[in-house]
Amino acid sequence: MTPQPQTQPPPHVGLMQLLSGGMIAGAVSALARLGVADLLDSGPQSAEELAPKVGAQPGPLYRLMRATASVGVLAEGPDGKFSQTPMSEALRGSGPVSLRGWAMMQSQEWHMRGWEHLEYCVRTGKQATEKIYGKAPFELFEEMPGAAAIFNEAMTDLSRLDSPAVVEAYSFEGIRSIVDVGGGHGLLLVTILQANPGLKGTLYEISAVIEGARSGLLAQVMDRCTLVAGDMFSSVPPGADAYIMKHIIHDWSDDLSLKILKSCRSGVNAGGKLLVVDNVIQPGNGFDAGKFLDLEMLIFPGGHERSEAQFRDLFAAAGWRLNDIVPTQSGACVVEGMPV
Repeated sequence: MTPQPQTQPPPHVGLMQLLSGGMIAGAVSALARLGVADLLDSGPQSAEELAPKVGAQPGPLYRLMRATASVGVLAEGPDGKFSQTPMSEALRGSGPVSLRGWAMMQSQEWHMRGWEHLEYCVRTGKQATEKIYGKAPFELFEEMPGAAAIFNEAMTDLSRLDSPAVVEAYSFEGIRSIVDVGGGHGLLLVTILQANPGLKGTLYEISAVIEGARSGLLAQVMDRCTLVAGDMFSSVPPGADAYIMKHIIHDWSDDLSLKILKSCRSGVNAGGKLLVVDNVIQPGNGFDAGKFLDLEMLIFPGGHERSEAQFRDLFAAAGWRLNDIVPTQSGACVVEGMPV
């Protein structure tokens, strides 16, 4: 039989598929909130079996699971029972790699309302939460502890993906001391230190975050780790061989990012390095998740993702030379700078 040539769907069909993205994200987010993926670890179950466990109605739950199964999140068998798939496994809160927090954040009111105002952000260059709530996102979280908890879980999810990918892709050979600027509770730093026994590290964060880090993952490496509280826009702990920051400067404008990078330049030891872990926007029309994360930055904190040329210019303005860009399996890159 002669193979039939593959044809592209009509443009309006392709566009309809794209426009369904919000509905798909909402369905996956609801599945994550219900905790269905964790319950399926024990084996396939029907909506009727799962409904009382998650506090849902069997009929609507079946419809939700059927829809998510159509995009590969769950699989429905001929007996009407649903089983785990590789993508649903990533929705487990207990899994080694989890995106449950990131999925739940997609249907948070503040997040959905922000994306509703993307047109406003494009027209004005201003941020959505300032228009909606009169506050920047991080100020808003102080009044919304539930939303803040899910946001923090989402950031931890991303760090669990990025941290091992960074350590696998980038060689820390020759670096004896490293400062993680804005490193949260230290997941990236502990991953680096565990993979490099001769390395000493410093976690630099605001005081409230430092307190939460003391009893966390860093307890495993506290013999080689120092915790320092401060304001990264004013200064960083001096005297390190390397300064690393993961998904930090993409939150901020060039002016604010320069303050951080200049402080690192002033503090770095001779021959030291700057390591910025962020998406690097690629040229051309191919799909690039970083281009949509860039819109997230526009809507909320006011920063942006950067291209190689933009990183080169930003580094130069802060006294660094862009030396290398190392891609990782997570999609982020390690952008390496050297002092000039």
